[in-house]
This record gives sequence, C-alpha cells and structure tokens, in this order.
Amino acid sequence: MGDDISLGALVSLLVVLLILSAFFSGSETALMSLNRYKLRHKARSGHRGARLAEKLLDRPDRLIGLILLGNNAVNISASALVGVVSVQLGGELGFAIGTAILTLVVLIFAETAPKTLAALHPEAVAFPAAYIYVVLLKVFYPLVWMTNIMANGVLYILGLRKSDTDGYALSREELRTVVYEASARISGRYRQMLISILDLEKVTVDDVMVPHNEIVGIDLDEDLDDIAAIVRTSEHTRLPVFRDTIDNVQGILHLRRLANIFTQLEFSKADLKSLLEEPYFVPEGTPLSTQLVQFQKGRRRFALVVDEYGDIQGIVTLEDILEEIVGEFTTDPAAADEEIARESDNAWLVNGTINLRELNKIMTWKLPTAGPKTLNGLIVEYLETIPESGTCLNIDGYPIEIIETRENRVQLARIHAPKIIESVQNN
Repeated sequence: MGDDISLGALVSLLVVLLILSAFFSGSETALMSLNRYKLRHKARSGHRGARLAEKLLDRPDRLIGLILLGNNAVNISASALVGVVSVQLGGELGFAIGTAILTLVVLIFAETAPKTLAALHPEAVAFPAAYIYVVLLKVFYPLVWMTNIMANGVLYILGLRKSDTDGYALSREELRTVVYEASARISGRYRQMLISILDLEKVTVDDVMVPHNEIVGIDLDEDLDDIAAIVRTSEHTRLPVFRDTIDNVQGILHLRRLANIFTQLEFSKADLKSLLEEPYFVPEGTPLSTQLVQFQKGRRRFALVVDEYGDIQGIVTLEDILEEIVGEFTTDPAAADEEIARESDNAWLVNGTINLRELNKIMTWKLPTAGPKTLNGLIVEYLETIPESGTCLNIDGYPIEIIETRENRVQLARIHAPKIIESVQNN
C-alpha cells in the first residue's frame, strides 16, 4: 500500500512538472510574439498585464534566462521521475519505454501544443504569465543574474554588443507596410493620407508649385484699371506684385488688406505698395516635409521658389502641400476637363502644360516624374528636340502622338494607355 501511495505521488508530481514545462514553453512563445506597438499602446492605456510584460521585455536577457532556467529544471526533474517510475513498473525495459513515452508527451503536450496556442493568442497567454514571472524574477534574481553575466560574457567575446541593435524602430518603408497591413482597420482615404505623409520627403516644392509661366500677379507698370480687374477676378487670396516681370518682384499682396482702400473712389499705386508684405523665397528642390515645417515656424502660407541663380521658378503655398496629404480640395473639375479629354476607349487628349504628377494621379498612370515636371518637358527631354505635329513616340509603355505644337512647346498630345492599365480602369 505504501509503495502504491509513493508511486501515485510520483506520477502526480510528474504531471505537475509537465504542466510547468508547458507553462514555460507557451509563455516564452507568447511573450516573444507580442506586437511591441500594441503592447506599448495597452501599457500606456493602463493595462497592468501589458505594463508588466513590457517591463519584462525591456530586459529580454533576464526574461529568457529565467524561462530557460525554469524550463530546464522542470524537464530534467521530469526525466528523473520517469526513470524512477519506469524502473519500479518494468525494470530496464520499462525505463526504455518510459523514456520514449516521456519524449512524445513532452513534444506534444509541453512544447508543440502550448507554443501553438501561445502563437495564436499571445496576449491571452503573455499577460497572465507576466504576473508570475515578475514574482519569480525577484525570488530567483541572484541565480538569473549570475546566468546572464556568463551568457552576456560569451556574447561579448563573440563581438555582439547591446548597442549593435537598433531596437524596434521602423524605417519609412516598414511603416508603409504597417499602414497597408492595417487596411481592415483604416479606411482607404485615411490610409492614403498616412502614405502621403510618409512620402512628403520624396516630393519637392518643384513638384507642386505653380510654374513661372502660369503665375498670376500684379504688374505695377500696368494701368490702375487693369490692376483693379486682376484683383476682382483673382481666384487667389495672395498675389505677387512686380514690375515688368515676375523676377522683379516687389512684394506679396494679401487681398484682404486691399479691401479697405479698394472701396475708395480713388486709390493709387503708392497705396497698393504700402500694403505689400516682404516676399519669402525658398530654393528649388526643397522637400515638402521641410517646407511644411518652415511655413509653420514662420507663420507663412506663400513662398516664391527660386533656382540657384535667384530666378523665380514658381509659387508654392501651404494649400499645395496640404493637398499632397489630403488630396485635391480646390481643384475646379472644369479645369481638369480642359487639360484631359477622353477621345476613345484607350486614348486621351492631354494638354502639354499639365503637371505629370497630377496627370498620374488623375489617370492612375505611371509616367516618369523624376525629371521634367510637365508633359511637354517629358516629351522634349525624350526627343531632345521640339517635335512637329504627327510625331509619335513611346515613353515607358505609353504611346504618345503629338497633335499640336505651338510657341516652341507641345500644346496637345494624344496618349494611349497601356492595355494593362486600360483593363484595370474598365474593371
């Protein structure tokens, strides 16, 4: 009877050890599988289990040392118990059978099953386990500390330093991947806004500015009646004021400031000049992310883009940058129709002055934008000459035919979309 009780106690102890082995194996997988950003969010939201898990993962060497210490101690003890029980039940043959059975049981119930469960539901396993590990770490700290000293010493000899790792910082491209993978939780519009913010550094003021030849401003050499007409019909709240050419800019006029004198029976150019603000210049090639910060710091909304010689290339505004993030919100649909007109199922008539990035956005095309900013510039650069009407070319798979050339530039071109793009648009 005493032997039966002793044998039953040994079997019960063996079961407890297998449960502990499953706990150590599963909790290790769960803690290491936690999404660090979700964990940080939960910890900052006040979740105690998440805070404890985050604290443990701040020193992974200690956590891993504690888990391996416990898991190895449990597995070795289980092996010894199986040896005792097997010998009592069947001698040497029983020992061999018991070892084989223990290996199978540990593999299934103490390793594979708990680790699979932990990988599928890491938070459900890791957060409760964190409470236990915090206590165990305090109890066995001297042993864990000594183990870590020796393990870290070996890694140091091998040339691995803690400073060699960069933590869990994400690059811009990795952030893009995260945003795309979160598509089920973020609407398409907001997802595109986040991607646009990440891409601001790739886009420069040259890509979004109003080009030199399209700048609308006030020439002080013109008559007052002509100036008044420009002010009345202007679609912009700020206008550059210049003499003769835009390169001789005198200042920037905010039309709101002009309202007081514009109601007078008479106003002079001197009155107009007294309202001018100092022009703000930015170099071409400035990334939009940088320019957005500069606008914010200087409390500005309007800048003149200049090249290395100081010649004005265009105008960029705060609204232009914001539209890169949130999309067009001031574009006149009629204006877009004037620049792009569908001629047939797979052919469009496109104005040569259209901005390539805008054309790609509207048509979901992929015309190259690394060089020239307009369709005319792209064609002229490709041909290295100003083409005549009827000239045909193919740029990156887009067949283009020159319809009209005027004033040394391509005025109108016919673009045929590649068949792949055409099928996508039709669907």
